[in-house]
Amino acid sequence: MKNLEIKTNPGFEEVLTNYPEPVKGKLQNLRALVIETAFETEGVDKLEETLKWGEPSFVTKLGSTLRMDWKARSPNQYAMYFQCSSRLVDTFKAVFGNIFQYEGNRAIVFSLDVEIPVEAVKECIKAALRYHKVKHLITLGI
Repeated sequence: MKNLEIKTNPGFEEVLTNYPEPVKGKLQNLRALVIETAFETEGVDKLEETLKWGEPSFVTKLGSTLRMDWKARSPNQYAMYFQCSSRLVDTFKAVFGNIFQYEGNRAIVFSLDVEIPVEAVKECIKAALRYHKVKHLITLGI
């Protein structure tokens, strides 16, 4: 059985628990998907939960930082953020098209009242967690 070491930095849990309901539950579900996907992804044996720009973030040795957040100015949505200089979001657009709503080349945006397409989200997470290993592939291994 695969071992996944998860390191949670101080402040991560605090920020996550301070989101309003129902956002808190949605972000906790995304967190669970990140952990589940990391466990299932070959080459990912350590996952760091930390804060980047004050937002809950996930970092792996081979990956590109993956963040998630909710903004009060857009109260009916939350998002997964990716490094905008990467090919991640552009590749998601090419592979998944209008399955997702996007914010430029930096985020996948979810509505609070719509169920997320779990398998497609997991593919996006997997691509981010191992980005530096797959960035030479046309569709990043998706």
